[in-house]
Amino acid sequence: MSRKAIISKKAISVGPYSHGIDSGELIFLSGQTPIDPKTGKLVEGDIKNQTQQGFDNLFSVLEAVGLGADDVQKVNVYLTDMNDFAEMNEIYKKQFSEPYPARTTIGVASLPLGAKIEIEMIARKK
Repeated sequence: MSRKAIISKKAISVGPYSHGIDSGELIFLSGQTPIDPKTGKLVEGDIKNQTQQGFDNLFSVLEAVGLGADDVQKVNVYLTDMNDFAEMNEIYKKQFSEPYPARTTIGVASLPLGAKIEIEMIARKK
């Protein structure tokens, strides 16, 4: 089966990848760093600002295929500092309603462009 790319004008790629891939029932979204699509630059500020921008970018990709937060099944969060976990969680829980998607949070040494966070998701079509 060939890949069907999903592209959002409200998200930016910093490499040779699609914002998402429609595989039929599932939508795989590439990890998004907190880049402001208007400026093309990393959002400055604390982990809360960066977390929100990452989600804004991801939800714009979901929106491009008519999906939203309730369609998300799995989220992977990558943090460069696990001390940011509680603040990231404050923003995270506002993005979804219960029952929350499955999630993994991983501490990493570094992320592209010096980002503090990268988030990726898997969604399912209704």
